[in-house]
Amino acid sequence: MASTASDILVDVLVNWGVDTIFGIPGDGINGIIEALRKRKDEIRFVQVRHEEAAAFMACGYAKFTGKLGVCIATSGPGGIHLLNGLYDAKLDHQPVLAITGLQFHDLVGTYTQQDVELDKLYQDVALYNQRIMGAAHVRNIATLACRTALAHRGVAHITMPVDLQDQTVSEDMRAPRNVKGHNTDLFAPELPVPSEEQTRRAVDILDAGQRIVILAGQGALRATDQLERLADKLGAAIVKALLGKAAVPDDSPFTTGQVGLLGTAPSQEALETCDTLLIAGSTFPYIEYYPKPGQARAIQIDIDAARIGLRYPVEAGLVGDCRLALDILTERAKPHPDRSFLQKAQTGKAEWMKLMEERGTRTESPMKPQVVAWELGKRLSDTALVACDSGTIATWWARQIPVKRGQMHTLSGNLASMAPGLPYAIAAQIAHPDRQVVAFVGDGGFSMLMADFATAVKYGLPIKVIISNNRSLGQIKWEQMVFLGNPEYVCDLHFINFAKVAEACGGKGFTITDPKDCGAVLDAALAHPGPVVVDCIVDPNEPPMPPKVQAKQAMHLAEALARGTPDALKIAATVFKDRAREII
Repeated sequence: MASTASDILVDVLVNWGVDTIFGIPGDGINGIIEALRKRKDEIRFVQVRHEEAAAFMACGYAKFTGKLGVCIATSGPGGIHLLNGLYDAKLDHQPVLAITGLQFHDLVGTYTQQDVELDKLYQDVALYNQRIMGAAHVRNIATLACRTALAHRGVAHITMPVDLQDQTVSEDMRAPRNVKGHNTDLFAPELPVPSEEQTRRAVDILDAGQRIVILAGQGALRATDQLERLADKLGAAIVKALLGKAAVPDDSPFTTGQVGLLGTAPSQEALETCDTLLIAGSTFPYIEYYPKPGQARAIQIDIDAARIGLRYPVEAGLVGDCRLALDILTERAKPHPDRSFLQKAQTGKAEWMKLMEERGTRTESPMKPQVVAWELGKRLSDTALVACDSGTIATWWARQIPVKRGQMHTLSGNLASMAPGLPYAIAAQIAHPDRQVVAFVGDGGFSMLMADFATAVKYGLPIKVIISNNRSLGQIKWEQMVFLGNPEYVCDLHFINFAKVAEACGGKGFTITDPKDCGAVLDAALAHPGPVVVDCIVDPNEPPMPPKVQAKQAMHLAEALARGTPDALKIAATVFKDRAREII
């Protein structure tokens, strides 16, 4: 029987199926921590080394399970540290509940220690954001917080003054209108059916199309079969946003791979030449990579009506579940016997993959980062869970690691934050203890939260962290040069021996410097039963060039090299030798 406000809060979490919570204890949440201790057989508390990691873990847990991710932090600085991971959840539409503490209710606003009104701080990140006013208030607020985060796939936040955490219901006068037992923990997920009018319009557009592209995003991750059936009927090519990488396996005859700056040339060519675009569960943010407005007639499927037409002018908007909408379109659209558009895309995809294999099998030193990705991709299990980080690492993940049917892949999509790869992997392994889990990260991102590798060791999580160590903030370096024409500045990083860091934390560390050893070392690392770091020392001058280099970008790079970029001659030699085929 729940006796305190904190007990009631934990009782609500248990009733909503929460089985894991990520965080760090602190004096601002000690009442809640005690309530969690008493229910430790029902909710696992994962102690992290940084609250930012806790929020990333909650987001990753939601991404890899579809369930509510929960994190907790103390008052003041602890709650502030959660924010980056919570914005990751907000921008990628993941259901996450953040729980924080406040100082004593009658000292808030008096400049007391750690006096940060976190509910005010969280106004932008949280779609439900409330301060607990007493024990009788908890059940109503906590129930709504869980339901809102799940229903709207976003962040909910509850904050509670530390003294109220131990308050009993008998000590808190229930309002006359707050009838005991008036609410429920039932969650009824909504799977709306698109309107008949919009469906008919969409079918007419598809029937009239001749060169059809389907852009698959995060909302289509559970619609693999539906995407392929519709593409087969329409002779359509499927291109994928980064968050939609696992929507269709890369060996599917219908996909040309990723789109955008990190994407493939055949995907970009398909978008540039299509006359019809079906956007399935995506709000891919880079508008410049869509067809030019007026080039293609467009249809969009999205669970959120507010996002229809957000990136491209559409003529039909299907608001509803992506799988259901795709099934309806497949049933009602006419078959397209002309396969010439798809066949051209398939030819381009085959040529692109030959190029990726050539890039991924080079044997010269220093080792190319593509070699690490290529060798890893060949060794991932059919049910692997892969967490990538932001930076140049995302380019190699997007291009050189083909996704298999049954795998799950993710990264920080719209926030594109550095550092979530490791926390995501920890959350994924906790959620799926029997599956292979790999974090594919850069040295810059990993070093931000690398203390949490000790968390993996502490809980015996056999994650494999593969680090592409180019001693640089590589993405920023190339953006300075290719997009602005500026010499690289303050992007080089001091070298860290990450294998020794892993050993110091109690895990296993490997180092790879020779591409000839890459496959064998990865075999050993993946076979090791515990947590592992593989420190891959790679060429810092290998550029993550766009799939189709524009003349302006080439000119900017030449300007940057001429204006004093360090290692300009090495970079020039690498670009013009290794990328000749892509530039042409």
